[in-house]
Amino acid sequence: MGFLSLIMFVCWCCSGKAAGEDQPVQTFVIPHSHMDVGWVYTVQESMHAYAANVYSSVTEELSKVKERRFISVEQEFFRLWWDSVASDTHRRQVRQLVKEGRLEFIIGGQVMHDEAVTDLEDEILQLTEGHGFLYETFGVRPQFSWHVDPFGASATTPVLFALAGFNAHLISRIDYDLKDSMQKKKKLQFVWRGSPSLKAQQEIFTHTMDQYSYCTPSHLPFSNRSGFYWNGVALFPDPPKDGLYPNMSLPVTKETVRQYAETMVENIKQRAAWFRTNHVLWPWGCDKQFYNSSVQFRNMDPLMTYINQNSKELGVTVQYATLGEYFQSIHQSNLTWDIRGSKDFLPYSTEPYQAWTGFYASRNVLKGVARRASSKLHAAETLFTRYRISFPDGPVAKGWALDKLRALRWAVSEVQHHDGITGTESPKVAEMYVQHLMQAMMGAEELLAALFLLPHNLGVSGVPSRSFQRKGADQAPEQHVIIYNPLAWNITTIVNITVTFQSAAIYDDDGQPVPAQIQRSAQSNATYDLFFVVQLGGLQHRKYSVQFSEVPCSEKSKCEHTHEAQGVVFERRRVKHWGKTGRWLLPVLNDCYKLMFDQDTNLLHSATYLKEQRRIRMRQDFWEYDANGDVKAGPISDNYIFSANGSAVRAYKAVEMEIIPGKVLTEIRQRFYREDGDKDYAYSITTRVPEYSETGLPCHRLEQTYSLGPLRLNTEVVLRTSSSLKNNKTLYSDDNGYQMMKRTYKKFTNNTLARNYFPMVRTAYIEDDLSRLVLLSDRAHGVSSQAGGQLEVMLHRRLWNNLQWNLGYNLTLNDSSVVTPTLWMMLGSVSATSKLYQTGAVELQHRPVVMLIDQPRKTWKDKELRFNSPVAPVVLPPNLHLLSLSIPGWNYSSNHDLHLNHLHSGKEVQSEPDYDRVLLRVMHLFEEEEDSKLSKPVTVNLKDVLKGLGEVRDVEERSLTGTWNITSLQRWNWKTADTSGKKNEQYWKSEDKDFTITISPKEIRTFFVHFSSRNC
Repeated sequence: MGFLSLIMFVCWCCSGKAAGEDQPVQTFVIPHSHMDVGWVYTVQESMHAYAANVYSSVTEELSKVKERRFISVEQEFFRLWWDSVASDTHRRQVRQLVKEGRLEFIIGGQVMHDEAVTDLEDEILQLTEGHGFLYETFGVRPQFSWHVDPFGASATTPVLFALAGFNAHLISRIDYDLKDSMQKKKKLQFVWRGSPSLKAQQEIFTHTMDQYSYCTPSHLPFSNRSGFYWNGVALFPDPPKDGLYPNMSLPVTKETVRQYAETMVENIKQRAAWFRTNHVLWPWGCDKQFYNSSVQFRNMDPLMTYINQNSKELGVTVQYATLGEYFQSIHQSNLTWDIRGSKDFLPYSTEPYQAWTGFYASRNVLKGVARRASSKLHAAETLFTRYRISFPDGPVAKGWALDKLRALRWAVSEVQHHDGITGTESPKVAEMYVQHLMQAMMGAEELLAALFLLPHNLGVSGVPSRSFQRKGADQAPEQHVIIYNPLAWNITTIVNITVTFQSAAIYDDDGQPVPAQIQRSAQSNATYDLFFVVQLGGLQHRKYSVQFSEVPCSEKSKCEHTHEAQGVVFERRRVKHWGKTGRWLLPVLNDCYKLMFDQDTNLLHSATYLKEQRRIRMRQDFWEYDANGDVKAGPISDNYIFSANGSAVRAYKAVEMEIIPGKVLTEIRQRFYREDGDKDYAYSITTRVPEYSETGLPCHRLEQTYSLGPLRLNTEVVLRTSSSLKNNKTLYSDDNGYQMMKRTYKKFTNNTLARNYFPMVRTAYIEDDLSRLVLLSDRAHGVSSQAGGQLEVMLHRRLWNNLQWNLGYNLTLNDSSVVTPTLWMMLGSVSATSKLYQTGAVELQHRPVVMLIDQPRKTWKDKELRFNSPVAPVVLPPNLHLLSLSIPGWNYSSNHDLHLNHLHSGKEVQSEPDYDRVLLRVMHLFEEEEDSKLSKPVTVNLKDVLKGLGEVRDVEERSLTGTWNITSLQRWNWKTADTSGKKNEQYWKSEDKDFTITISPKEIRTFFVHFSSRNC
């Protein structure tokens, strides 16, 4: 041993003592392959090039040697392999490997979901889809996470994983400077209490990966090839026929084994110095690895043998392991761990000028389509469930219906991937996601149409349909529309349909006229917007008849319920002439607000919350950040990163305004022009102020829809709302629609602007001691408060840069689309808005389904219109949200032992889906002490609440994804210095025949429900 080697050996021993007190460092080598469900290549391309080979070769190689292990993470690829590639031999081998614990399913969801821009409901969906498959097929329930690649870590994710029965959580991507500090202080492991309301009830041990993250070190001091990747680099589009891939590492031989061992041991000991125990998690793998597992294991086996044979000299032992085996060893160390509260790890930066806050707004269209698909799925699930309970043998084929639902579940789950909904994928992958979502939504619409129209009385059997006659309707074009409320609350809201007639009257299914308003559409002079007020019970749908006229209405009886609104256009105002403002203010009022618009600027001037007579100065307009596209000129923005090239500048030079006063709503249309003389506007704001209060229409929500694009290249456009609120640049934004996070403005040496951007999935607000300004969103955006009283939302980005990595993978985000996101704005006191924003965010996500069931056609004679009796409503208290009401279809016994006995019997019989088990999830929307009344625990009787669906026969409480009976779920306890809040939860028991449950703030409770048969 040379002098240099001796020094190195002494250093190794010192670092080993720090971690393990003279004991060898125990290394858990965890083979894995990071397989992105999307990103650069489509799912189909990845399956062909490498993903299918991963599972085939891993299965074969693990079956040869008992000591070998592998963890499987994303279930979409595994399920595709299992269903379409795996041979019978492969399937038998997999079952045996799973039974022996040598092939371990980690996370178990369809994908490794993003944590910044995903919605709570979709995270639960994709997790449930994967868990249902794994439990039905193998009887296993994942208990550990492997969230190694999402760009930042949400505090909601550990809560959901705890609710699903996980014993430990693993993350990686957190701020570079924070990770460095945690490494030095050995603080990378802690117990995370992600919810301030649930506290220790749903805490979870969390491991943060060190600076090497989930990949094996790629540098070898003795070779210019990749590190421990003997199978090389995956080839696209086709794998090589000779099995020789680019950059295959030098094989382990007698000549190279010592060099490999020294490199591996050095890295192991470096990692050991950052943790409190002498157990080291050493991930062996990276992106697209193990597609040729034979060569991988053939080289690692002798390397590990050599290290173990020389463990006394090297101070290290190594073993193949699953993630569960590693966490078991940590748990058995019986150490006392620090507690992390409900703070998240967002935003995320990798370097001083690399703030990963741009993806919050990348590919706005994709983000919108994904959320619409999720909403459509929720509606179809709830309606089909109701149909199955009422008509188990009805004409809508159950197998066909479940196929439609499963296709949309798959598509919505798929896009939650951390390079999916984030907008960080290549254009062809973005197109793949959209295509899958749109095709599956079309299938769900077919299902909804069938459920609405077959049979004709979707309600209590034997109740005849009602009818009414309307005289004098000869030759009048008529159209019918069905409106469905997918929420378990009674709602009164405004629905809009686009028509080609300038006059119309609306009638409900009792034949009664409905308050309506018609006006020329902003999008086209050839169409009209028809607004009408609907009142629906929870999970109810109603039919409406629209009677058109080709001429303006003249009969008082026909016109008195439909207001034909006319707009007033105001002169274009140029920014350069804004010398004096505020001289001519135009009011727009409803029962909640007085909005003042400045005719000098055509912008909003102020808003008064009438209940408390509080006036706030306000302005809304568009600003843009110029992005640098030349890496030689400085930091760049791309799909992931926001790196502003200076402060934002005003994105327009002139503004036009049109106000359309009405009786149902007043609409304000503002158009922003890049140049004074432009014919076409670049941006627009359409604000709808509800006016019709006689039916209980909520007046506190101001609906705003925006139009942006195509943008100029290398611009990032924000909606900036400036106000007189004294918020000190502090804002609040939500983690995944589950809980609000306080975002305090921080100053950094570099890149302060971009590092003060945060994700907004559903909600963001600013406040001072008196007032709060709330924005609710129909899709994810980036949000910031760059100055006092400001709340800016990044709505759209279009970028190109010459970074070779981005060019090579086509990740430059040259997005030329026109986007039309929607925000709801609310203003009021802190206490008043606290009662409203949670339910408002859910109502925006799940707006009524509007289905036109025919084309306008003329009637031949006085006709009798027949409509179905409305079904009984299903109504929850206002602080409880019906997260899920579905028929999953997974067929497994609720008794775990019986299910395992069935699986281990050796029968490979394809089971019929279970159409009778209903999955019910209910969530308490409020935090503790958020509201004096709505934050209290809620007691409900499930039998009473669900009687509108049918008679509840039995209820069983389950874990979040349904795979555990809650009474048998015993998660690991981790020692902490603070034991407050740790208690044994009392769950509802199935023998409790009064069906009463109490749901506390922020709880999510999951149940299997069976209803009595209507055929009995």
